[in-house]
Amino acid sequence: MSQFHDKKPIFLQIKEKIEDQIFKEQIKEHEQIPSTTQMVHFYKVNHITVSKGINLLVEDGIIYKKRGVGMFVAEGAKEKLVQNRKNEFADNFVLPMIQEAEKLGLTERDITGIIQKLKESDHHES
Repeated sequence: MSQFHDKKPIFLQIKEKIEDQIFKEQIKEHEQIPSTTQMVHFYKVNHITVSKGINLLVEDGIIYKKRGVGMFVAEGAKEKLVQNRKNEFADNFVLPMIQEAEKLGLTERDITGIIQKLKESDHHES
């Protein structure tokens, strides 16, 4: 299906799509998320694939199950997602940048200068 890429498993992509909806407040705290069956039909994927993605969100405390009713966004889910993304940003981008900067002998001031230049050039292109 064209809405998925092959860089990571589909169940993780489904998890991230739900997280994005919560992050963008398209689904708010205590609101019901689409059912597994709805997602199976919408994404045209296996029921087990959707369930794996949803179960990860339950394990992370992002959504919770109301027996016989469905899955709902947990209180504080957006804040938790923001914190998770900040941590991932630090681990995946900032730490490697600092490590490379140390190899190059760049100071914190050098790095800040580079960031400022890039931000300024980005504004001129927009």
